[in-house]
Parts: sequence; C-alpha cells; structure tokens
Amino acid sequence: MTTAAPTDVVEPLVPMAGVDDVGLVLTDVGRGALVRTAVGVVTAVDDIPAGHKVAIRAIAAGAPVHKYGEVIGSARQDIPPGAHVHLHNLGVGQHTAGNSVFRGSTAAWSPPAAATREHFLGYRRADGRAATRNYIAVLPTVNCSATVARMVAQTANAAHAGVPGLDGVIALTHDLGCGMAEGTAGDDILRRTLRGYAGHANIAAVLTISLGCEINQPENVFGEDIPAETLGIQDLGGTAATVNAALDRIAAMVPGVAALRREPVPVSELVLGLQCGGSDAYSGLTANPTLGVAADLLVAAGGRVILGETPEIYGAEHLLRNRAATPEVGRRIDELIVWWQEYTTRNDAALDSNPSKGNKAGGITTIWEKSLGAVLKAGTSPVNDVVAYAEPVTAAGLTFMDTPGYDPVSATGMVAGGANLLAFTTGRGSVFGSRPTPCFKISTTSQLFARMRGDMDFDAGPAMSRDEQIHYGTLVFEALVDMASGTPSKSETLGFGTEEIVPWRMGAVV
Repeated sequence: MTTAAPTDVVEPLVPMAGVDDVGLVLTDVGRGALVRTAVGVVTAVDDIPAGHKVAIRAIAAGAPVHKYGEVIGSARQDIPPGAHVHLHNLGVGQHTAGNSVFRGSTAAWSPPAAATREHFLGYRRADGRAATRNYIAVLPTVNCSATVARMVAQTANAAHAGVPGLDGVIALTHDLGCGMAEGTAGDDILRRTLRGYAGHANIAAVLTISLGCEINQPENVFGEDIPAETLGIQDLGGTAATVNAALDRIAAMVPGVAALRREPVPVSELVLGLQCGGSDAYSGLTANPTLGVAADLLVAAGGRVILGETPEIYGAEHLLRNRAATPEVGRRIDELIVWWQEYTTRNDAALDSNPSKGNKAGGITTIWEKSLGAVLKAGTSPVNDVVAYAEPVTAAGLTFMDTPGYDPVSATGMVAGGANLLAFTTGRGSVFGSRPTPCFKISTTSQLFARMRGDMDFDAGPAMSRDEQIHYGTLVFEALVDMASGTPSKSETLGFGTEEIVPWRMGAVV
C-alpha cells in the first residue's frame, strides 16, 4: 500500500450529513497520517485503503454507525477516531420491516434539472409501441432446444450480416422449461419472462423452437397478441432439419424487418431499467446519484423507470416507502422485505450475505450501506407502482420491480417487463449486456474507466458534488437518448447480451 507520511494531511469525503460517524478516504492512508474531516483533524490509527471508511469521531460498542445520514450498522467494539471502519468492527443489527406508517410526501415533486431532449429516433411498431432496436429472435421453450436455437442464430447472423435496419438475429437461450411443476411460482415466472421477451418492442419478429415433449409448451407462453412461429425438433425429425427449416423462416422475415426505419419518437416512450453491479464505496458517491439525476430527467419527460434488486434496498426501504405515491405502494414495499427475510431464512441464508467479496474489497461493509448507495440510482421521484418479477411495467414514472440482486436475473426481469434501455453502474468493473435491450455502463471512478475503457460507456468519477452530479447526470440522460436512437453501447459492440439471459429460478426441480 502507498501510504501518506505522518505529516501529510489527507482529505477524505466529508460526511454526507451532520450525523455521519464516518468519512470516505479518497487515497490510501497510512497509520499516523493526519486526516482532515468535517469535524476536525484526526490521526489515522490504522492503514486505510482508498475508498474505505474512517471514523471521524469516537463510536461506542453497540452504537449505531451513520453514513449518508442513515444507519449502516452497529459498532462491534469501541471505535476510536481515525480508525478503519470495516468488517472487523461494523455489523448489522436487528432489522424490523412490515409495520411502518405511510409517510408519503405531499409536496409536489420537481426534477433537479430540465430534460434536454424531447425525442429519440426509434422504431414504431404496428401496435404503437416504441422500440430502440430491431432484432429477430429465436426463442427456445426449453433448455433442450437451446443449442439448436443458438445454431440457428449464429448461422442466420452470418447469412444476413450487414442488412440495413436489422440489428441481428439473437438466440434467447435459457436452461429451464422442463422438470418444473406446472402452476408453481417458478413455472409462472418462466412463462411470464419468456412471454415478455417474445413480445418485447425491440424484437420485430420471433421464431420459437420447441423440443416437443417439454412441460413448457409454446401454447403456455404465447397468446393471440404475440404472433410467433413455432418449430418442433421432434416433429421435424431432428437438429439438422430444424436448423434448415428455421433458416428458411428467418430468411422470409428479414425483408420486412429490414424495411423498418427509425423515426422521431417522444422520450416519454422510453422505459429505463436501473442496475448496479460490482459496487464499491464510490457507487453511492458518484455513479448512482449521477444515474439518479438521469432517471429523474426521464421521469420528468414522462418516461418510465424501473428500480429493482429487492435485497439491495434492505435497510433503505424506508426511503422508498416515504416516496410512495399511495399507501398501497408503501405497504407493498414492506411486504416484499418481509417476504425476502422469510425466503432467505428458509434457504439458510441472510440478506446481509448480499455484499460480495468484491463489494467488501471496494469498501462496502454491510447490506444496509450497500442499499443506501444503491437506491440513489432511482433519483428522487415518487414511487408510483410495485410489480412482480417480469410483470409489464405500465405506470409512468418510477416503478419498483421485485427482483433478486443478482444482476443477470434482475436485468432479465426488467427486460421482460418492457425495458427498452438499461443503465448499469459499476465500481469493480462488471461486464454485461442485455440484448435485445442496449445496456449503458457507468463507472464509479475515472481509474476504472481508464482501465476498462473498452467496456465502460461513461465516466462518473468526477461527480463528487451535487452540482457535478446534476451536470454529469444530464450528460448521462443525453447519452441514453443517443443510445436509444441507435448509438451502440460498448457491450453491444463486444457482442454481450445473449448469454446473460437468466430467468429467476424458483421452486423445486422435479
């Protein structure tokens, strides 16, 4: 570790509220270094890595520890000023949910800035929906037909490469569809997810491939409102015959899809899914509040925004509940937290197990701390609706979707729910794509952006003050509109987005 000499004064992040007990050091600090804080200079009593917390005042054992003006845990032992605050001396205490009083704000909400774009260049579907991309999809009903679907997509892509207006042929493969009890929660989630993908606005045409004997038959997924051709591997006589038949069907689809052209569409028809993965301590300081500004601008323009990852609002759910547009929305948020507490307990887990090894190395200690930073990406607008995993998102403004914190599963639910854009913040360097929906990657630090420039779309590292967050958040909003208009994201250029489709696996496999 590169350390500061004892005579140096190292400037950490000042507390984000007057009650905060910790600050964030922006450089590596060596034991004995002087650390200037909002309440005076303290002497570091430990080596403290950059991005980690330093105690700015004495904290008694068992006392709550505050950051962001909120409780992130309780002290496991007495913590002196200047100490490194992390796993060895900070943990979560008892958390109670589900018995709250509705305190939704009655004040009129206003965005932090004015939306700078009114239109994007998108595709208008025959039923009126707006799309940001133009794909042909090959959708397997079951894992047994996933390989055939992938073969078809790879061959079709090579055959139709460069066709104007066609973004590609993609295989929406997954590993479910059989061995599941019909009518269970897991079965319902899978069917809802596949239906959401098949009917997604960014998919101009879809071809379904079935094995033939699986539980998840095509008629269980599709209705009259989603026209989809289906080929059965067993009916056609095997893999080769199915691939050839599928290629013929796709060749017939291409001219109609390629004839579609982009046109001006109001930004109010954008549906933005919010994700954060590989988080670090800077996530709640730079990238997430910056994305929150962009989310607010989209809401102000009449668009829809989706926040999810229920385990990553644990400890911060009261902030969302207090933004609930109605008592019912607030009650449903509380019910989700209670369900997740019971769900993790049934599976011999705990919600505080959520922070990953990488999160902890990046300075995040508890799930409460992670959650308080994560909710910032949802901005400040009211929460207008709560929906189940992969359910269609129809309400204007901010909607909360119940998803796991695992990024591929969460993003899959949002895309199935109608997201035609995704924005993904990362502090450690997640690589991710989400076809048919383009994904915009935002780095928490300039160092990460420079190190992974080929994967990151935007550097939020400089956004350490509210004024900077509003400035850079406006730039993110404009970049999202550009991406919606056809500018490729880094993940699209790299070819990410089809292996990352992961429907939420729930319930028994029989």
